[in-house]
Order: sequence, then C-alpha cells, then structure tokens
Amino acid sequence: MTHKIALLVCLLAPLAAMAADAAPAPQRQRELVHLVRQECGFCHGLRLTGGLGSPLTAAAMKDKPVETMIAVILYGIPGTAMPPWQPFVSEAEATWIVTKLQEGFPQ
Repeated sequence: MTHKIALLVCLLAPLAAMAADAAPAPQRQRELVHLVRQECGFCHGLRLTGGLGSPLTAAAMKDKPVETMIAVILYGIPGTAMPPWQPFVSEAEATWIVTKLQEGFPQ
C-alpha cells in the first residue's frame, strides 16, 4: 500500500463508519450498480471475476479492509490503471459499493 493510500485510510476510517448507515436512494443505487458493472467491469470483468484488475467477487472482497477499498475507489492507485472515481461517486456511495461487493454485488 502506498503512503498516500495509507494516510487516506486513516483519515477515512471514522467517516466510513458514519457513511455506512447512509445508503443511496434506490435510483442512485441502480446507477451505481450500472457504473460498477460497466465501468469497473471493463477492467475487473463484466462478472467482476477479474481481468486487467483483480476480482471483485464477494469471496475476493470479504477480508479486504473497508476503509482501504473506499480510498482505492475514491482516489485510485497511482501508477496503475486504477483511476480515481471521486468525481463520480461520493464517499457514502463508495462505502455502499464496498459493502455490496463484500455481500455479493447485485445484478
């Protein structure tokens, strides 16, 4: 983990706990499912089983620290193909995405 991501994880941890209770509205949930399936699926596979990017299945995600995954979604991973999605998703939405990935992402 890069130092920037480690710092972001420390900063996001308390916020992630608060945001976990705030699920996006149903319409936004559908938009986020579409975003993950299409945009993330481009690298992580349309079934999220991996490709250029690692798998995002429930089995692959279950032990990943939530705060780290939120930071990765929001800020990307410098020097890799993983872009920052912060212009398109809020922290609460990133938290919802991580939670759903760990549970088994909806269709």
